[in-house]
Amino acid sequence: MKAFSDLLLKIMGWKIDNEIPNTIKKAVIIVAPHSSYWDTVIGKLGFWHMEVDSRILIKKEAFFWPFGQILKYLGGIPVNRKKAGRLTDNVAHLFDEYDSLFITITPEGTRTLVREWKLGFYYIALSANVPIVLGLLDYKNKTGGMKKLFYPTGDIKNDLAEIKSFYKGIAGKHPERSKIFD
Repeated sequence: MKAFSDLLLKIMGWKIDNEIPNTIKKAVIIVAPHSSYWDTVIGKLGFWHMEVDSRILIKKEAFFWPFGQILKYLGGIPVNRKKAGRLTDNVAHLFDEYDSLFITITPEGTRTLVREWKLGFYYIALSANVPIVLGLLDYKNKTGGMKKLFYPTGDIKNDLAEIKSFYKGIAGKHPERSKIFD
């Protein structure tokens, strides 16, 4: 899939980099801003390009036949978003079951307008004792990738401020749908 993704990314004009050490085998990857279905397409191409096997949490309602089989093949994990507390615990425990596991989460939790991030990614990483990889898709510059490691301290207010500061100036496909920094 690497050659295929390399070709498509080149045709589309995207440059994707992995700046995370290959010694990291488990992490929660966050990608922001998330404002379009294209984020998933370009993101998956980017992960294939970087040769990172990332799994993604997707609402269970999307897993209908035959689309559900495709989502599972692409790394989708069906989740019930209405049971948030249990979800973070269940996802955190997945890290115990694998030698290598990367789970990608969009902090907005949706492509529509949001003003606050959902914090499940943070609590999953903290509970699983894994770092958070700060990933991005910057449509303005057509650049993206896994850019920075962040280790949550448990001081959510300061940690979140530092994480959000990384994303200032990054343009989603539909910037009007992301008002996190307004």
